[in-house]
Amino acid sequence: MSVEIPERLKYLLKWETKAFAFLALTLKDNAPHVTPIWFDWDGTHIILNTARGRVKDKAMKRRAQIALAIPDPKNPYTYLTLRGTVAHETEDGGYEQICKLNEKYHGTRDYPKRIEVRVTYKILPEQVYPKK
Repeated sequence: MSVEIPERLKYLLKWETKAFAFLALTLKDNAPHVTPIWFDWDGTHIILNTARGRVKDKAMKRRAQIALAIPDPKNPYTYLTLRGTVAHETEDGGYEQICKLNEKYHGTRDYPKRIEVRVTYKILPEQVYPKK
């Protein structure tokens, strides 16, 4: 079940805002791990992309629950926090997705081609803060 994003904070998810998300995960030893990450929003899911085998990838495969904090780039006192679950994960189109995210954050689709497998995760938000 998806949650309703407060109207006054929906702009944080828009392409034009270029906000970073801070992804919180639990590692294998139950230690917390937080990392900034590019993201997209399809109206239902937060879309993340990483390389296969990285800490984010391993943690999300092991435990599907995540949290995200998305601050306003111009005013970090305004932010949206989401908790959710990995709803989908695929390697198909992974490089194309990172190119799309590179366009959002850097204005060009020319993401460097590396010897790595890109993976896209779709996160279904289940809790949102603030609620209004």
